[in-house]
Amino acid sequence: MRGLSARRLLFLAPRRVGLAPVDLPEPGPGRLVVRTRFSGISTGTELLCYRGLLDPDLPLDERLGALGGSFRYPFPYGYSCVGEVELGTAAVPAGTTVFAFHPHQDRFVVAEDDVVVLPEGTDPRAATLFPLVETALQLSLDAGQVAHETVAVLGLGAVGVLTALLLQRAGATVLAADPLEERRELAGALGLPAVAPEDLLAGLPPGGVPLVVELSGSPAALAGALPLLAHEGTVLVGSWYGEQPVALPLGGAFHRRRLTLRSSQVSTVPARLGDRWDIPRRRRAAGALLGELPLAALATTEFDFEEAALAYAALDGREPGVLHVALRYP
Repeated sequence: MRGLSARRLLFLAPRRVGLAPVDLPEPGPGRLVVRTRFSGISTGTELLCYRGLLDPDLPLDERLGALGGSFRYPFPYGYSCVGEVELGTAAVPAGTTVFAFHPHQDRFVVAEDDVVVLPEGTDPRAATLFPLVETALQLSLDAGQVAHETVAVLGLGAVGVLTALLLQRAGATVLAADPLEERRELAGALGLPAVAPEDLLAGLPPGGVPLVVELSGSPAALAGALPLLAHEGTVLVGSWYGEQPVALPLGGAFHRRRLTLRSSQVSTVPARLGDRWDIPRRRRAAGALLGELPLAALATTEFDFEEAALAYAALDGREPGVLHVALRYP
């Protein structure tokens, strides 16, 4: 397979994406050629890319070999490709369906150790939610012991719903909030009580909750999370706000009630879990969850690869019925 080429998606400027040709490297020993079937779009980092709300000199992701460079236009991005191996190895033969943390591209070369082999029969569209499941799993681990506690979850995008479901499975009583009625209705259909943000405080126990998980992506929501906390409560922040300013009321209540703000991020496993968890174990656990979580309900929308600009515009504009978007490849 000499002289292979492909097409990839490039972020060209704020709210402007396009497709461009790219030459593929020669697939050496231990490397695979994968034909993409679907690639998922994240509503966190990718929308910040699309909107131009990231530091242009920030590295894309030093943890993922396919994401070199920075957020300076033009650049490729994305980390959720599901496809079929065209040229394989003994360990990952041709015909295997795999997940890879790779930018949006119709064909790519990747090391066999950098793919997740998906169980036979896995829905490739649903599997584009794998990184979101892994993120939700890390958030649930960072939440710590939640059994018999009430936890508030702010934001019912795909990661918010998945995180709330995992916290519920861990024994928490979850009350979620989102300003969009259709997202609250979807959460309710999945067994997650959900209210409008302005109604959240009234539904919580007197004195507040020990944990709020902030996943809305809205800087204003973080300030609104603090009054929900009990004494010495914690806001676990899974949102990445990029370069958006965040104003917080850190006066008397925050100071005197010993409140905590703590970030969660999926690139690493926290040191306190290091004796039991590492990234390979977390990925195995996330892979097992693909068959246990209601991913079909979250995988709402598809666009052809050639219609990528419409896909990002739909997410950016919060079009009705759009929760998780994937690009579909011929």
